[in-house]
Amino acid sequence: MTRDTEKLESVPLRVTDRELIPAERYYDAAFFELERERLWPHVWQMACRLEEIPNIGDYTEYTILDKSVIIVNTKNGVKAFHNACRHRGVRLATGPGNCKSQGFICPFHGWRWNAEGQNTFVFGKQVFNEALLNKAEIDLKPCRIEFWAGCAFINFDNAAPSLLESLGPVADRMNARHADRLKMDWWYATVLPTNWKLAMEAFQEGYHTMKTHPQLHKLSALGNAYGTDSDELTANHGLTGRETVNMHIDFLARLSSGMGGMVHESEVAVLEKLRDMEVPEDPMGATMAFYARAHEEVTKDALERGVPMFDIAKVAQEVEFHAVEFMFPHYFLLPMLGAMSSYRIRPLTPETCLFEIWSLALRPEDQEFATPKRPTILPYDSTEFPEVPQQDYSNLPRQQLGLHAGEFKFMRLSHQSEGMISNYQRLIDGYLARLDPATLARASQIVNCGFESPIVDIGF
Repeated sequence: MTRDTEKLESVPLRVTDRELIPAERYYDAAFFELERERLWPHVWQMACRLEEIPNIGDYTEYTILDKSVIIVNTKNGVKAFHNACRHRGVRLATGPGNCKSQGFICPFHGWRWNAEGQNTFVFGKQVFNEALLNKAEIDLKPCRIEFWAGCAFINFDNAAPSLLESLGPVADRMNARHADRLKMDWWYATVLPTNWKLAMEAFQEGYHTMKTHPQLHKLSALGNAYGTDSDELTANHGLTGRETVNMHIDFLARLSSGMGGMVHESEVAVLEKLRDMEVPEDPMGATMAFYARAHEEVTKDALERGVPMFDIAKVAQEVEFHAVEFMFPHYFLLPMLGAMSSYRIRPLTPETCLFEIWSLALRPEDQEFATPKRPTILPYDSTEFPEVPQQDYSNLPRQQLGLHAGEFKFMRLSHQSEGMISNYQRLIDGYLARLDPATLARASQIVNCGFESPIVDIGF
């Protein structure tokens, strides 16, 4: 028995069969506390989009369970600090703001810090022993921070491998699509009565599309990948080339309205003009001709509007594409053409989580826009969410309840289509077992992949 195997065997409720995930992992309080202790303090977490803090002095707060971090734009770059007064621990920031003029002021006793985290004022210094006011001790404590894809990522572990070492090839795939230049169109959030892992898993496989999102399945060229006996859902068979092109345009338009960002409305406007393009009668040939033309026209339109668009056709040919990209432990980017949707999920309690959705688009760099500073918070069953999240949010609370059924012991995964779930769950076990950080980083690079991935060996 290897040392790693011995460590893994000590993990409660661990995944011992790659196709079976113990149901208790989604609600057991002790397991949740183990994640709090051994997972979240050691992983890179997307803490904010940099466009939230564009100006010197702008700051925002990132919370994860009981921890809080201030992300602040300073004259020397964006920095992160643990969000606690060095006197008696009061949180200094409770959301977004700007500290350029006054710095951070403790509301309890008035101690102050500038944007660089340096203490600038202690009320009544004379009443303290001088040793307690050592500058190194009363300056705000920095938190590790690195940057990628237009976002600030934090890690509480100063010894953890770097962000890029942990991301792996997904970083190159998203860099090719100019992820660092994406800007928010909108930002929504909700509290789901669902374990954070369960909330993520709805977006780690497409197997649920047929039943949960029939409006997309019906229009999707891949809609018959799993087979079905439904005449309605197999209606795409026997289409002409022209009908095939219209089906693709209808699908992308419905994806745009249903996801509110994965295909931008500006891209749909370009695609609508292609309904009369000349296409072969063969559906496969028509599909290839449509996407070649669509990539060309969307790229051309964007560049003419001053948008920092990449060459979509070139990237489509040279870079592996996944419609959903996962960055362990809690961040997603969903590309299609130039725009993307994005998700971030954070645990609150064993059976609740905060779920955030962004609609992201490439816009001219100098275009004025009312960028959100905080999310619009909605009830999880709100009809203000786009169609697709509404459908997913209707399932997830029911799934959380169903896990408590007396005889439900395991999730049963497709080794072919639901592999991402098994892969990342086993990586969690690696963190809970306190495996070597380099081993975990290598596993993370494998886990950070597109949905519909098979179950794979992650190295332990």
